[in-house]
Amino acid sequence: MLEKFGKIAQALLLGTALMTGATSVSTAQGVPEGVTAYEIEGAFDDIRFDLENAIVNRGLVIDYVSHIGDMLARTGEDVGGKKEIFSNAQAMLFCSANLSRKAMEADAANIAYCPYTVFVYETPETAGKVTVGFRQLSPTGSEESRAAIADVNALLDEIAREASGQ
Repeated sequence: MLEKFGKIAQALLLGTALMTGATSVSTAQGVPEGVTAYEIEGAFDDIRFDLENAIVNRGLVIDYVSHIGDMLARTGEDVGGKKEIFSNAQAMLFCSANLSRKAMEADAANIAYCPYTVFVYETPETAGKVTVGFRQLSPTGSEESRAAIADVNALLDEIAREASGQ
């Protein structure tokens, strides 16, 4: 019963945040303002695969996968790194032709938001707990532009929630 109530509370929190323009909705601890992130227990590779599927199964194409964790591990010694930050960390970049067109027709400056990025990571301190999320796009400009950006944020949240089982 408590688990069901928690999911209802999360849904109400997200709805309230989207309506009021709140800058952070999260079930993960310590995420920066303007970032939405969900934490789930499981194997990184499985959750990363779920994130990929959440994108691709919507007919979207992943343009690039950034292997952030690998890059930081590879360059850590060269730049004076003092700790292992991630066990695994990736970001996936993609666009939606439909949503991007709406956003840019409303305001050409919305090109700054394309491509969209979702991330997935696991830290050594939280082995077995994976975080999935995205940086929220700031709705600005006309009402049409704000609505288009809200639609993009909703898509990103749907994808992150699906991948994290929220």
